[in-house]
Formats: sequence, structure tokens, C-alpha cells
Amino acid sequence: MSETPPNTLQYRFDGPEDAPVLILGPSLGTTWHMWDRQVPELMKQWRVFRFDMPGHGGAPAHPAGSVADLTARLLATLDSAGVQRFGYAGCALGGAVGIELALRHPERLASLAVIAASPRFGTADEFRRRGVVVRTNGLDPIARSAPERWFTGGFAAAQPAITEWAVQMVRTTDPGCYIAACEALASFDVRAEIGRVGVPTLVLVGSEDQVTGPAEARTLVAGVPDARLAVVPGASHLVPVEQPAAVTDLLVRHFSTAWQPAFESVTGHTALPATATMAGQRAPAVVPAQPAPVAEIAPAAVPQETRGGRPGPYDTGMKVRREVLGDAHVDRVLAGADEFSGDFQELLTRYAWGEVWDRPGLDRRTRSCVTLTALVAGGHLEELAVHTRAALRNGLTPAEIKEVLLQAAVYCGVPVANSAFWVAQQVVREETTPRE
Repeated sequence: MSETPPNTLQYRFDGPEDAPVLILGPSLGTTWHMWDRQVPELMKQWRVFRFDMPGHGGAPAHPAGSVADLTARLLATLDSAGVQRFGYAGCALGGAVGIELALRHPERLASLAVIAASPRFGTADEFRRRGVVVRTNGLDPIARSAPERWFTGGFAAAQPAITEWAVQMVRTTDPGCYIAACEALASFDVRAEIGRVGVPTLVLVGSEDQVTGPAEARTLVAGVPDARLAVVPGASHLVPVEQPAAVTDLLVRHFSTAWQPAFESVTGHTALPATATMAGQRAPAVVPAQPAPVAEIAPAAVPQETRGGRPGPYDTGMKVRREVLGDAHVDRVLAGADEFSGDFQELLTRYAWGEVWDRPGLDRRTRSCVTLTALVAGGHLEELAVHTRAALRNGLTPAEIKEVLLQAAVYCGVPVANSAFWVAQQVVREETTPRE
């Protein structure tokens, strides 16, 4: 194990020092122990490197708010450990880190496996709302609902020790780091870039995964030029825990046969692989029945969404507008636009969101405070509800929103503030009440 400065990650090695390095990346809310059942077999051929996300598994709580930041910290950690080239397998958030490595640092990556992953994880709304729940209620509601997201019902019922382990693993995560990781997933979107992934890639998914399931996996496979899809029957989101033998078998087969040689930048030649090498809380033991894994070739590529040559401020504005107001709201507004109102929606997107909201002079928390005050002053209560939700997404707590409204009451008047408190109260209750 390692000492962990702020710009690196907590990690451990298992396996022979002279073997090629294989990295295993964890998902949101888990620790490196999610890979415990894969390590004994994998370390026969590889030096296995596992790491914890910030604030997970007792790791120091230095939040990382983007996948790019997590990837940079991983590379800094590998540099400090003397690891230059490696294979990588990651689950969910760990899979996003793997995709980021393949896109931004392909020279470091020999082979890639992504598990329960997607070029975009759901919608930004889902993860930002989860962050709001944690900020208001702590991690207990997320921890209690983890088993139903991670495992099939039959597995959770048959393996109560693992189910409780999963709950405790989430519950002991640092809340601030969990919220930052939610933000990292909310902003991760590489749908337009995955065609540039140039390493051999295995996309692995549980057949019963309701979080990032087979449909998302097929979209990812269709966009990556050299990719295979493996579907594991009887498994949900946390496939390595629920079906450890099937996942281990698939990883061994993939990394044994699809290890891209390094490119030597000085001579311009490709180095040959060495034939000799390529022949916290610990999870309770479990030995479920292991069905044979199913692997299939991906179908034809799925066309990617495009904006058709819109000027920069529009694209920037649409991104910011969705991040602040949420996909559901923006989709609803745009769906209601017609020939009469469409130009106005474009004006808002281009100038309000692409110009003003994107200016660097104020952060989004401050802009939310200013906006709430202006809406109270103008008596625009319907817009106040929309921007109260936006303020929560931008990181304001309910207590801070209350202070903004109290300040507005002094300068804008008690009657309008009375109405504003009623509107904001309804939104805060709705947004911070955990959903079963």
C-alpha cells in the first residue's frame, strides 16, 4: 500500500514484480476489494494494481470533480510507482477512467476492458440529483439503495453478507468525495469521441444491469473500432462481485490475447511483447453457481448525435443550460417550441447560456445567488422554482438558499419573499427527499 498525497491515489500491488501491469478500477461507492475474487487468477500472469477513488475505502478525502482529474491522478500515481505501460479494466466510474485513458493517453494503454460502462452515464440530472440528496441527507439513503442497483434480487436475497458489505462500503465513503464523483459522471460524455479509441477493447455487461445495461454497452461497442461485447447472464451492475468466475475468465481471455505492443517513438518501430510474461473492508467469500459467459460480436455502428454546424456559443450554451437546469427541463422546453417560439429558445441558449452563464468572472454558485435574487425582485415565481433546482445542482445547500431569500426579503419586500419561500420550500423538499 502507499502514502497518498493529494494529487495521487491510494493503491496496492499483487503479483510478481516482473510481470506486465494490469490495473483494476473500482466503481462509484466501492473499494478495491470489489476485485478480490479476480486477483488470485489474474496475478498468475500479471502484476495487479488496484486503487481506491478519493474518499473511498479509507483513502484521503481529496475530491476529484471530473473523470479527467481522476485519470490524471491515476497517471501521477503510476508514474510515482514506475509504471509506464499497462492493461486496464474498470467498472462503471472506473470504466470511464479507462475510456479517458484510451482517448487522452493511448501510448500508455496496451489493452482495455470496460465493465458496466457507457460513453455517457444516464443523464446529468440523475447524478446531480444524487449529489443533492447526499448533501442534504448524507450517504445513508444511497447506501440502503445500493444492493438493488448493484445486484439481482435473487443474489441479494441469497447473499446477505455481501449485501450488507455493499451497504457498509457506501456508508463509509466520504460524502464530499462521493458528490464530486457524481459530478464527474454527470459531466462525462464522450459519445462523439469513442471512434478514436484505438486499443483492443472488451465491453462487458451483466444481462440484468438496469443502470448501464446491454443497450448502453452495445452503443459503446458500436463506436469503438476494435471492440468485443461480452454479456454475463444472471448479473446486474456490479458484475465482478455477482459473477466473479465468469468475469475472471473473460478478463484472462481478453488480456491474454489482445495486448497491443508498445510503439517506440524514437525508431518508429513496434516493440515485440516478451513471450515469457504473456504465456479496509474485505468482501465476504461467496461461491454462487457460475454460468458460462456469453460473448458476441457487436452489431453495426450506431449513428452518433450531431448538432449540424451550429456556431460555438449555441453548443456551449446548450451544454451549460443542460448542466444548470437539467436535461428533463431543457428537453421539455425545447419539445414545446414551435416555429413561433423556436427563435426565442435559440436566443436564450446562445446568449443567456452560451455568453453570460459561461463567462469566467463568476462561478455558478454565485450566478445562482444573483439569479434567485433577481427572480424574487421581479416576482417571477415559476422561474424561481426552476432556478431553485438549478441552485441545488450548482452546489448551494438548502440553508444557503434560505439565506439568499432572507437577504432578498430585506431589499425586495416581505410579500414577494413570502411567496418565494413557499415556492423554494416545495422544490427543496422534492429535490432532497430520497426516492425509494
